[in-house]
Amino acid sequence: MTERHLPSADPTLPTLAEVPDGRLIELKGHWTLRTLTALPQLRQRLKKLDKTKQWDISAIERLDSAAAFLLWQAWGEKLPEDLIMRPEQRRLFDYWHDREIPPPQPMRPDLTEVWRYWLLLLQGFFGHIRAWLTLFGRLQLDFIYLLRHPGAAPFKEISATIYKAGVSALGITALVGFLVGVSMSYLSALQLQRFGAEIYIIDLLGLSIIRELGPMLTAILIAGRSGSSMTAEIGIMRVTQELDALSALGISHTLRLVLPKVIALSLVLPLLIVWTDSIALIGGMMSAQLALDIGYQQFLDHLPKAVPIVNFYMGLAKGVAFGMMIAMVACHFGFLIKPNTESLGSETTRAVVAAITVVIVVNTVFAIVFRNVGFP
Repeated sequence: MTERHLPSADPTLPTLAEVPDGRLIELKGHWTLRTLTALPQLRQRLKKLDKTKQWDISAIERLDSAAAFLLWQAWGEKLPEDLIMRPEQRRLFDYWHDREIPPPQPMRPDLTEVWRYWLLLLQGFFGHIRAWLTLFGRLQLDFIYLLRHPGAAPFKEISATIYKAGVSALGITALVGFLVGVSMSYLSALQLQRFGAEIYIIDLLGLSIIRELGPMLTAILIAGRSGSSMTAEIGIMRVTQELDALSALGISHTLRLVLPKVIALSLVLPLLIVWTDSIALIGGMMSAQLALDIGYQQFLDHLPKAVPIVNFYMGLAKGVAFGMMIAMVACHFGFLIKPNTESLGSETTRAVVAAITVVIVVNTVFAIVFRNVGFP
């Protein structure tokens, strides 16, 4: 008996041998998925052999179900006559012998699945809108209640949120604002020098920072910093069953948890916008002096003429709207958290993404509605 194919010094590799008269085919080595994957030519030749010959697989040292299935397919999904094998090997083929393997079906696009996916997506979207409007309605009722009972106002919660969302954010907003002002000033100077219009850098910095970039950057930072904190705070209260305890005591969730956050962010975000605008303009003014030799006094004298005061008021109005929307979106997703850690992480991530998206949408609405307002 001589081996004609795939000779190897490694006895563990799968080999296929035929006797000289060609009536017996003997398999040796380790016939496993791992070894067969490394020898694609062996699998190809196995399919071309005569299925009517006598086969001997008793010399196979190791045979797994994947290799047994490969042999089963090569034999035409039936055992050859006079097959020589060990009893423990027969159990692998009995599994395939008793089963009818369906032929592979080509994949066809299922429009019903696509329609179901979009339908579920729309249902989830409108479900969020309905829950958000419900939360907004409860806030209105809480405001009415506080007008009748001023002593029930949650002043401590409002003060604590102002400190956590406002005072603690002064450092990061100042750093980001300063860097944005410096980068915008240097980039604008390179372009304005080509046209001899260096003085217009004051107009460009003033309008872009006070009207758009200052409010947007501040709101995005607060959405990622304080919005995620609010969502996680309510989620932890869900996990520790503190929300159930508040309900058992008859304490309104919106009055004690949502309303203080909405009021605090509506108050603190306009102040943070003024702070960020000031630092960004200082950074732009310093860069303009270094790059274009525009003096600080000249910058400060020309800024009120280049930027009408209505742009400043528009930035404050954006801050109030951004603060209210960030707080409501964060609290909405916080109440959706289930009492497990996986839901806590996923809903907090969704809250941050949704809050930033809402900020951009609201800013776009302001830009469209007030497109003819605030230009000199």
